Amino acid sequence: MRRPKITPIPARSATTSRATSRTTARATARATSRSAFFVTLLAAFLAALLSFVALLAPTAAAVTNPGAPVLPRTLSDGDPDDDERAAVAPHFTGAAFDTCNAPSLAAMRAWRSSAYHAVGVYYGGRGRHCASQPNLSRSWVNEVHEMGWQVLPVFVGSQAPCVYAKNKKGVRIGNEPAKQGRSEAGQAVQEAQALGILSGSPLFLDMEAYDVGNAGCARTTLDFVRAWNHEVRGRGYLPGFYSSADSGVRQMEQARQSGVGDLPAVIWFARWHTDAAVYEEESLREDAWRRQRIHQYAGDVAETHGGYRLVVDRNQVDAPVARIG
Repeated sequence: MRRPKITPIPARSATTSRATSRTTARATARATSRSAFFVTLLAAFLAALLSFVALLAPTAAAVTNPGAPVLPRTLSDGDPDDDERAAVAPHFTGAAFDTCNAPSLAAMRAWRSSAYHAVGVYYGGRGRHCASQPNLSRSWVNEVHEMGWQVLPVFVGSQAPCVYAKNKKGVRIGNEPAKQGRSEAGQAVQEAQALGILSGSPLFLDMEAYDVGNAGCARTTLDFVRAWNHEVRGRGYLPGFYSSADSGVRQMEQARQSGVGDLPAVIWFARWHTDAAVYEEESLREDAWRRQRIHQYAGDVAETHGGYRLVVDRNQVDAPVARIG
């Protein structure tokens, strides 16, 4: 085998070595600088990607009541199921009245001459003051609807343990508020269906004024209301809620702002001795329950229309109303 010819490499001078070292150092510095640049760029990209993913992830809701029953998350405002049902239900904007006993058909016909075009009907619940309701029936609901009246169904169930009204203390929520709420919600839906009030309709739970500053009472009441709402939703109806602006409604708004689920889809607040002001209520943020509000602004007022005198509460409505069929 022939050996390859080896040409000797001349030794470099000290000057040449120093020049080569400087060149190598500059090259290394440039490479290091480029590496640092790409590392910084990659880090910035990863940070932006993580921020974007965080925006897409759901935010954990703050729970103000750790002892409350665990129910699937729904929203009081903008829940897709609520939006779908509200789209099915007629939407009414205008004046409404409610009165303890459903008026006669003759009175309802005469009152068509008034400014009112919707009526609140106390159709069920063990806390209902006028329990007999001699005029209320499926045919009554159909006939008043055919006259052009819109219907707001009100269910007066169990009341807060710290309810103020003496005549409601005998129907207070018991020791199992969630179970009781679900049971009464089932009753509310069944009785509504018996009157021809169709799914998609709002059903309003009437919770009279109570001591919202009593933490235990407020917790029990919220557990009951949330369970009632959850069951009503599950049966295809919109859960509504009626209460004093300074008690029940204030608590619902605080719960909404805290991210609590299973809250009402429609709010009916009572603040008397004021003008009708659906979106100027101090207990509610302006963006809460948009187009899902009723303001009861006067109560126990005697009015006569078409020769028929009734004692009524006055309301201004911007909310869905019952589907009748």
